Amino acid sequence: MDSKEYIASGILELYVAGALSEKENEAVHAMMQQYPEVMQEVLSIEAAIVNLTAATATKNTTGLFDTIKEKLQLSDAVLNETPVIPLKKERSIFRYAGWAAAIVFATGLVFSLLLKSDLEAEIELVRSEREALKKQIYQANSDLTAASELLNVLRTKDIISVPLGGQAVSPTSYAKVYWDKSSNNIYLDLQGLPDPPAGKVYQIWSLKLDPLTPTSLGVIADFTTDTDKVFDLQNANESEAFGITLEPAGGSKSPTMEQLYTLGVVAATP
Repeated sequence: MDSKEYIASGILELYVAGALSEKENEAVHAMMQQYPEVMQEVLSIEAAIVNLTAATATKNTTGLFDTIKEKLQLSDAVLNETPVIPLKKERSIFRYAGWAAAIVFATGLVFSLLLKSDLEAEIELVRSEREALKKQIYQANSDLTAASELLNVLRTKDIISVPLGGQAVSPTSYAKVYWDKSSNNIYLDLQGLPDPPAGKVYQIWSLKLDPLTPTSLGVIADFTTDTDKVFDLQNANESEAFGITLEPAGGSKSPTMEQLYTLGVVAATP
């Protein structure tokens, strides 16, 4: 009997179902070793039964055994020396139970992997949040240090305080300049100014009054993003007054007087 007739005989289905004797199992095993197509057919039968079992786990499988039995009976003429053996369903139950256990195990493994992935994602999120918190704490400490240093500067006797009042374009605006003549620094408290429109910046001017001579000290490009609205600039001029105007981004060579927001005169020293 060649391999095709052997496959068509139906004995391989009995082998997979576990319904053959030990001697018959050995004969099938020998055919599997001799003919790769027989081995492939056995693997295909096992795969088909596994898929069918998974898809119809709650259904009655009596029809499956009846179909196999009918096929074997129709093939008896081909394999006369192999009698049709009644299927022992109770023996095959253990094989299906094994497959079911394998499916349950695989499902549990997939669930465990998904759970592990979720846990790793949560750990990474906690780690990121912790790093962000560390940065916030560091920034807060830096801000406190800067504020403390600024207070120490502002409390020295050499600091000149110049209040700047609102002008016609913005009467409610106000600011304050703290001028440290010994270090040629000024500190600007601009909390009383509104956020500039898009494309505009505040420009700081040192003024000589007679004749009126403005000198730019720079622009405040990060006014909107700065939280405390305190800025420091260099000022080596003999300033008699300070003014703040609203200018196009990048600043202007001379102040736009129609956009003068605040102005303050340096008090004469006794």
